[in-house]
Amino acid sequence: MIKTVQISLAAAVLLAAPAAHADVTGDAVKGKGSFATACKVCHSPEAGKNLIGPSLFGVVGRTAGTVPGFKYSDAMKAGGKWTPEKLDTFLADPRKSVPGNVMPYAGVKDAQKRADILAYLKTLK
Repeated sequence: MIKTVQISLAAAVLLAAPAAHADVTGDAVKGKGSFATACKVCHSPEAGKNLIGPSLFGVVGRTAGTVPGFKYSDAMKAGGKWTPEKLDTFLADPRKSVPGNVMPYAGVKDAQKRADILAYLKTLK
């Protein structure tokens, strides 16, 4: 029962539109650099190349927890599309955004850096 409640809560968080989404324009070139320092140690920008975390190629618009060959936590498998707004919320605080996920990262607190990373992630198609 507790597991079901956690999964339902994670799904609700992923599906809810964040109220505090930063309305900041991102720079994909700067975002590639920020991605390299904040994300690339665990996530590849290449299609089909999973590392400690799943590949982030095509993440914008993808359903959470669906990269082939990667073992997701139940919280991440709970679903929802990775919209720019949801990604912004997740990048700001992964543990709070998706309770029960196993990503050991505190998040990117700077709204401009998040916007830059999101602009870069949008180029990965």
